[in-house]
Amino acid sequence: MSAASGHPQASAHRSAQHEGTPVSHAVMHVAVGLGCDRGTPLTTLRQALAEALAQVGVRPSQVAAAASITLKADEPGLLALAREQGWRMAFYTPETLAAVAVPNPSETVRKYTGTPSVSEAAALMAGAALAGLAQALPMQALLVEKYKCRGADGRNATVSIARCDSFFLRFLLVFQP
Repeated sequence: MSAASGHPQASAHRSAQHEGTPVSHAVMHVAVGLGCDRGTPLTTLRQALAEALAQVGVRPSQVAAAASITLKADEPGLLALAREQGWRMAFYTPETLAAVAVPNPSETVRKYTGTPSVSEAAALMAGAALAGLAQALPMQALLVEKYKCRGADGRNATVSIARCDSFFLRFLLVFQP
């Protein structure tokens, strides 16, 4: 908990290109990637999602896809969040996620899951699947790279958010080097 506010501590990595940039809600859709400690309760996952979406001014109704790692396919809190939000979760293997280029790889995450990224890679894969692409979206699609939240229960959750609406993807893919 933060001594100053009394709220659970949270930190975020964001793409510099999105810092301070208002996000248009006209047709924007996003994909969220979710990671968490084993046994993370629904309340912590809700908090992490709400805080990450608020960082970029995105409403829950704009979430068009959600994903995580196959190791979390039986995670009660994650499944409850998906049910509550009306999402059909996609789960990717560690090998699939490990092949995705991400801005914040973690050797600690790799040690426990077999991939250096869960939330970032899952968001990029879910966004690509929604767009009908065979490969992950480029990391420039991330609006929130990796939002870390430690709930009052002491459990950790991470949320990454990738923009995946058709206008943005056409622009991004045309101008990709």
